[in-house]
Amino acid sequence: MKSNKKNKEYNFFNKLSEEWWDENGKFGILHKIRPLRIEYILQQLNNKKVKNLKILDIGCGGGLVSESLSKLGAVVTGIDFAENNIRVAKQHSAKLGLKIDYKIGDIEKIKLKKNFDVIIAFEVLEHLNDWKKFLNQIQNNLNKNGIFIISTINRNLLSKYTAIFIAENLLRWIPKGTHDYNKFIKPNEIIDNFKNTDLLFNDLTGLVYDPTELRWRLSKNTMINYFCSFKKT
Repeated sequence: MKSNKKNKEYNFFNKLSEEWWDENGKFGILHKIRPLRIEYILQQLNNKKVKNLKILDIGCGGGLVSESLSKLGAVVTGIDFAENNIRVAKQHSAKLGLKIDYKIGDIEKIKLKKNFDVIIAFEVLEHLNDWKKFLNQIQNNLNKNGIFIISTINRNLLSKYTAIFIAENLLRWIPKGTHDYNKFIKPNEIIDNFKNTDLLFNDLTGLVYDPTELRWRLSKNTMINYFCSFKKT
């Protein structure tokens, strides 16, 4: 049985599932940053060919990142705990003739029998009850020399004001109630979590909105949104 917190998260995202592929809808911002997400992934792979790489997209939602990677030739598995998200993802990928292995599952408990060359967890950790336990478990599904790529939100007063008050309440960039400030994670907390493991810190890069150019870009500023990656030795 799901906890009250998990039930709340499940109901929240399940109800929004029909919005995933509406570029002007409640997930519109994810369409805007999708090219940057893919750019970051390719950077961590040193711009090597993605074709035939086995990639796991955790918390795949409606399949925005999964589809982009599948179009590049990757063998993609997408997992999400909201049934409606997976339904929408399957329907959309089928229209495009993309073969993506979508699965419904509680990502904090799911046990996968195969390993992957790349594991992605975009905007996932800040929604989990125990992100450390999740990371320590899922890293076992990474192949040798595999890359683990994460994006989440830093925890400080600026991120609280920007990611919740401005993004959710004022500009309505994302649905109100999406985030809980107490679940935000500092980069050093993730890096420290992998110390004494076979995952080596690889990169830390920020994602910022440039109000002068009205666009998102990758940045050295990690005060709010950030990506980080690790390589399995």
